[in-house]
Amino acid sequence: MSLFPMFLRLEKRRLGGAVAADGEALGREGVNSPPAPATANAPAPGSCRRWGSQSAGLVARQSAKVYLVGAGPGDPELLTCKAARLLAQAEVVLYDALVSSEVLAMAAPEATLVDVGKRAGRKLLTQDEINGLMVDYARRGKMVVRLKGGDPMLFGRAGEEMQALREAGVPFELVPGITAAVGAAAAAGISLTDRRVASQVLLTTFSRGDSGPFPGGLNWAAITRETTVAIYMPGVQYGEVAARLIENGVAPETPCAVVSHASRPEQQVLRLTVGTLRDELRLPAPSLLLVGRVAAEDLTQWNAGLRPGALEPARGEEGAGRNN
Repeated sequence: MSLFPMFLRLEKRRLGGAVAADGEALGREGVNSPPAPATANAPAPGSCRRWGSQSAGLVARQSAKVYLVGAGPGDPELLTCKAARLLAQAEVVLYDALVSSEVLAMAAPEATLVDVGKRAGRKLLTQDEINGLMVDYARRGKMVVRLKGGDPMLFGRAGEEMQALREAGVPFELVPGITAAVGAAAAAGISLTDRRVASQVLLTTFSRGDSGPFPGGLNWAAITRETTVAIYMPGVQYGEVAARLIENGVAPETPCAVVSHASRPEQQVLRLTVGTLRDELRLPAPSLLLVGRVAAEDLTQWNAGLRPGALEPARGEEGAGRNN
C-alpha cells in the first residue's frame, strides 16, 4: 500500500532565492516546510555548486534510485561535489533535522522537500515510515536523495535504510560526507590523531540508558591515555557526562572541548577539562564533545604544568566500572 495518501501533499516553490514549501499532511502531522536559508551567509558560487546547478539541465536524471547522501556539518562549501550534483538533480529530497538551510537551498528548484527529522526527541516519522517513503518514491520512478547531517554511515541509521532498500529491490548508492567529529575538530583546531599524545580515535554516542552491550553507550575498556574520544549527541547535562567519564577511569585533568554548530556562522567552541565540564555554560545543540590530550590548546604548556601521574588511574581503580 502506498504511503503517499497518508503522509504528504507537498508543493514547493522558490521565492527570491529562498526555499519555501506549503505542506499538508493527510492523516498525520509532521511533513513540515524546510527552514528558510540564511541567504546572507550563502556561499559564493564555487566550482562544485556551479557545476551542480548546471548539470541538472545538461545530464539526464537517474530515476528510480535512492542516494544516501552526507550533508556534512552544515557549511555548504564542505559538501562534496558529488553530493552537490545529486541535490541539483534530485526529484525528491528526504532530509534530517541537522541538514542546514544553506545546503537545502542547493536542491533543484522543482524538487519535493520532505522533512523527516527528529527535534528534541520528537520524531516526525518513524524509521519504518521513512523507509517506506524511500521505497514508494523510488518505485514511482523518482530519483531520491536521502540527505543526512554529517556522514550517513556514522550514527545515521544508514544500515537500517540500506536493508529496507535491498529487501524492496530498490537500487541505492552511498555518498559520504564530512562527519561531525571531523567538522568539530577543524572548528576547534584539534588534530584528532596528534602522534605526540594520541594513537586511536573512538567515535561514540552518550546514551543515558542501560540497554545494549555497553551500558551508557561507551565501551570504556577501549579508552586509554592515548585515546581521543569524540562523543556525539552529549546533550546539555555535562555533569552527567563528566561523572561517567571520571567514574570509568578518565582523569579529571584530561582536556576536552565542546563544539556547537561546527562550521556554521553561529559556531561556538568551549575548552575546559573533564573535571570542570560540569560547571560550564551549556552550548546549544547540535554539539559534540572531544575528550583527550589532543584537546589541550597548548600541548607543550599543558604537559609542563601537569602533575606527575595525573592521567594514570589510581591503583585498585583501574578498570573499575568498565565493561570487560
